[in-house]
Amino acid sequence: MIVNMSTIATKKEIDHVIERIKECGYQAHVIEGTERTVIGAVGNGGRRSEIEALRAAPGVQEVIQITHPFKLVSLQLRQRRTVVDVRGVKIGGGDLVVIAGPCSVESGEQLRETALAVKAAGAQMLRGGAYKPRTSPYDFQGLGVEALRLLREAGDETGLPIVTEVMSEADVEIVAEYADMLQVGARNMQNFSLLRKLAKFARPILLKRGPSATIKEWLLAAEYLLAGGNANVVLCERGIKTFETATRNTLDLSAIALAKELSHLPVLADPSHGTGLRSLVPPMSKAAAAAGADGLMIEVHPCPERALSDGPQSLDLPGFAALMRELGQQPLKEVRAA
Repeated sequence: MIVNMSTIATKKEIDHVIERIKECGYQAHVIEGTERTVIGAVGNGGRRSEIEALRAAPGVQEVIQITHPFKLVSLQLRQRRTVVDVRGVKIGGGDLVVIAGPCSVESGEQLRETALAVKAAGAQMLRGGAYKPRTSPYDFQGLGVEALRLLREAGDETGLPIVTEVMSEADVEIVAEYADMLQVGARNMQNFSLLRKLAKFARPILLKRGPSATIKEWLLAAEYLLAGGNANVVLCERGIKTFETATRNTLDLSAIALAKELSHLPVLADPSHGTGLRSLVPPMSKAAAAAGADGLMIEVHPCPERALSDGPQSLDLPGFAALMRELGQQPLKEVRAA
């Protein structure tokens, strides 16, 4: 339920409503707007009729039922869109944010070359895998803590905030020590123990949609993070499994538009994993931007044919620079030089 307070509601009246919500067995989530205060009654309290009765309480303008099972994520509760600040980069603030870098951190030289190139092309954030979840146990699993250290060095040198995936509860502290944003990969979208732990950390979270997850399940996973206390959540559509075999996944562009219709959280697109094909990354990037994506996550490698993971879907450095020009993201000085 949502309790909209009137524009002239006093602090005493607001506090009274908060207390009554708690007495009814719900959590009270307070959103203070520029004109009015909105209070969400969230949870499985059994005294719903008493919440509805708050219509008669002093200072209350209206009580509205939230129709979706995800409450805190819902646009019904918070009509002002969330902007997530990652060390100065604002995701959801109106500009298209591009996160770029290699699938896996393979060496300091590889990462530094990529980081400098994507920064020069206009990327605002750097990505790179330290711990890699691979289908086969024999594939490259990442460099672990050494990769985290290299990411931090590259981020500090270029000024790019870094995002990397956290695989398990045991890794949260060490990854949070190095990364500016923590990624929950597709395979872990419904790892609820991990989500609960991440909710307690003061780091923005990038939540990827699972390969077989519905939009409702994706938003409910985000609800775990917000309900646990972390409101800095960014959603990422990265393709889902369908009967189609020509592409690695099926990039669900409608999910981007629908997620923004249902939720106030920013939404990114990952056309690299969404298609698995280098040639499709540029057109799908532009299509995602047209569908309303707040940003893109793109895999880039200096020499994709030598990549230890996901080479076929990685753009090379010139290819990424060309895409950024097409997206209008190229730095001004480089556009003039061209």
